[in-house]
Amino acid sequence: MKTSMRRDVDWFSFHGTVLLLAGFCLVLLAAPTVIVVVVSFTSGFSLRFPPPGYSLRWYAALAEAEQLRAAAWNSLVVAGWTTLLSAVMGTAAALAIARSPRLSARLLDSLFLSPLVLPALAFGLAALMLFSLAGIPVSPLTLVLGHTVVCVPFVVRTTVAALSQMDPVLLESSTSLGASRLYTFRRVTLPMIRPGILAGGFIAFMSSFDNVPVSLFLRDAATDMLPIRMWQDLEGRLDVTVAAASSLLILVTVVLAVVMERVAGLSRRLAG
Repeated sequence: MKTSMRRDVDWFSFHGTVLLLAGFCLVLLAAPTVIVVVVSFTSGFSLRFPPPGYSLRWYAALAEAEQLRAAAWNSLVVAGWTTLLSAVMGTAAALAIARSPRLSARLLDSLFLSPLVLPALAFGLAALMLFSLAGIPVSPLTLVLGHTVVCVPFVVRTTVAALSQMDPVLLESSTSLGASRLYTFRRVTLPMIRPGILAGGFIAFMSSFDNVPVSLFLRDAATDMLPIRMWQDLEGRLDVTVAAASSLLILVTVVLAVVMERVAGLSRRLAG
C-alpha cells in the first residue's frame, strides 16, 4: 500500500515539474511577442510598457514610412528569388543524395548542411571576400546568392525527409510500365515530395526575409533591407512604427505558418 502511494506521489511530482517547466518555457517564448504587439497600439510617442493609452495611429503611420516600405519591398524581392533558387537547387541536391549509398553522397549531404552550423557573420565576411576577389561588386545579386547558400539546407533537409518516406516500388512500377525518367519524376516523384519542397521553401523564405548578418556584408548602399532598417530606426530613435511593423510581420508569419501547416504539414516535415 505504501509502495503504491509513493509511486503515485512520484508520478504527480514528475508530471507537475514537467508541466511547470513547460509553462515557464511558453511564457518565456511568448512574452516578448505579446509585449511588442501591445506596445504597437500605444497612443504615446515612445516604446513604453504598459502603454499610457491605446490607438491605431502607428499603424496608420506605416503608410507614410517610405523607408520602411522600400526596405520591406527589397527584403520581399530578395527572399522571393532566394526561395526560388533554394527550391530548385535543394530539390536537385536531395534527389542526388537521398537514395545513394555512396560515401560521396554523405559528404555532399554534410557539405549542403554546413551553412547551418557555420556562424552567419563568418559566412557573410567570407562571401564578401570571395565576391571581392572575383571582382563582383555587392548588389542585390550578391544578396540573393548569399542568402541562397544559407537557405538551401532547409529545402535539402525537408525534401530528403519526404523522399525517405516515398515507397521505391512506385518508381519501379512506373519504370516497368515504360515511363521515362522525366515522366516518372513529373508524375510520381514530384507530387510525392511536393509537401517537403513547400515546407523547405517556406522556411527558406522566412530565413531570408529575416536575415541580418549576411545582408550586412553583401548589400550595397542603395539596397536597404527591412531588418537592418528596423534596427537602425530603433538605434537612432525609439520609433513606435517599428513595433507596428513587427506586429504586422508576426501576424503575416502566423497566417503563412497556418496555411503551410494545412497545405504541407509543416510541423510533420520539420519533425521528420
